[in-house]
Amino acid sequence: MSKKHLHNQAAIPLAPAVFKKPQLRPMIAEYDPKKKGVKNDLSDVVMVKYKVDPNDIPVEQQAGSTLPLMEIPGRDIEGDEDFNPFEHRKLAHPTSDMDTLIHLLKGSLGSGILAMPMAFMNAGLYFGLVSTFLIGGICTYCVHILVKTSHELCKRMQKPSLGFAETAEAAFLSGPPAAHKFSRLAKAMINWFLVIDLLGCCCVYIVFVSKNIKQVVDNYTVDSEWAPHDVDVRIYMAVLLPLLISMNLIRNLKYLAPFSMIANLLVGTGMVITFYYLFQDIPAISERKQFAGVARLPTFFGTAIFALEGIGVVMPLENNMKTPTHFIGCPGVLNTGMFFVVSLYALVGFFGYLKYGDETYGSITLNLPQDEVLGQCVKLMIAVAIFFTYSLQFYVPMEIIWKNIRHRFGAKKNLAEYTIRITLIIITLGIAIAIPNLGPFISLVGAVCLSFLGLIFPAVIETVTYWDRPNGLGRFNWVLLKNMFLVSFGILGFLTGAYVSILDIIKGEE
Repeated sequence: MSKKHLHNQAAIPLAPAVFKKPQLRPMIAEYDPKKKGVKNDLSDVVMVKYKVDPNDIPVEQQAGSTLPLMEIPGRDIEGDEDFNPFEHRKLAHPTSDMDTLIHLLKGSLGSGILAMPMAFMNAGLYFGLVSTFLIGGICTYCVHILVKTSHELCKRMQKPSLGFAETAEAAFLSGPPAAHKFSRLAKAMINWFLVIDLLGCCCVYIVFVSKNIKQVVDNYTVDSEWAPHDVDVRIYMAVLLPLLISMNLIRNLKYLAPFSMIANLLVGTGMVITFYYLFQDIPAISERKQFAGVARLPTFFGTAIFALEGIGVVMPLENNMKTPTHFIGCPGVLNTGMFFVVSLYALVGFFGYLKYGDETYGSITLNLPQDEVLGQCVKLMIAVAIFFTYSLQFYVPMEIIWKNIRHRFGAKKNLAEYTIRITLIIITLGIAIAIPNLGPFISLVGAVCLSFLGLIFPAVIETVTYWDRPNGLGRFNWVLLKNMFLVSFGILGFLTGAYVSILDIIKGEE
């Protein structure tokens, strides 16, 4: 459309129904196809009037029947291919491949690995082994499709990076027209599930650290006259509060890397010593159940997916990388990290259940000898490592919450952020004190949150993203069929796992 034609149209009175507020005067905006936006000296005013945040994902708006202010995102397929989102990332503190791998391992090698023997107890020796690699492969694949879909949507939206929730919003905005109205809901749901999941993990970490410290302390106070014996584990949780607050006032992810390295070293050392105990006097395989039965499979699913699923930290880590193309691929940071994680989890689960059988606790460290110095060292080392992991898990939900409310505090943003951090830490502590049963708590968090975040949401996002693209769902719609399986698998695990875990919590079973 020529400029002359635009000026001629400016003289045509617009219908009053076009504007919600009658006092607004018509504004003519010239569309710039290269920038995917409007080129107008008053464009900022236009955006404000139509509630389009230039820092957010643009939505379709009309200033009349023939004058679009913004293009429907993601419709210029040829233009999308010319945009490289990685070239436009400007990071103040980018992380290297090694830093990212360290964070990924620390985000995955949490207390979940120590719960794998309990998971095997609920599945059986051989069935648990096969199922662990199967669930690990599915979880890794879902992370792959999430990251690849995010890269595709970055090109469509002309954005350098997108978080998990922003990826969902962009998918619904650039997908079929019928899905556009659900974009805000999709973003909000993922944010809520991420917050609940990761804060739930933080609660589990508090329970884990407290129970391991309690075992060590109880061993030295059992015959002591000056120290009380068998102090309630909730007291140990309360004592952790000042330390948790001090640690989690660190606001930069890069500065948490040294703590992640220390935690990885402690976990590695602790696991070596744990294997030393597991390989002593190993019972015969025939003494353990090969398949534990259908009734306890939901608990196994919840525990296994809790242990294996680190999807909450994936997008922040990938978005903060110096070379994001190294995250996925072959071998890639993700494949390398997850192969190591799944293999280690399978080994711990297999030999942990083989060693202790039906006496296995919610954390394998609680089965180690209480009266031996080496066993006590493992409990303390793993406890310190999980304590440091709390900070990495806490980083993501805090970022989500703070991003959505920081505009309300004006000049007092620092004070407000520190206050919210402390409040959230106290909330996680309160929940941990209320539900100190480690095993069912782990299974509940995994079944409820990670079934959605790790399986259902990535499948839905990929489906919506490629729904109306030429051959987007593949030959015979195999992408759609595959994603329907993932969604069904996730819903089944959510319903059964949550039901069994809640029953165990009510009964007070460990």
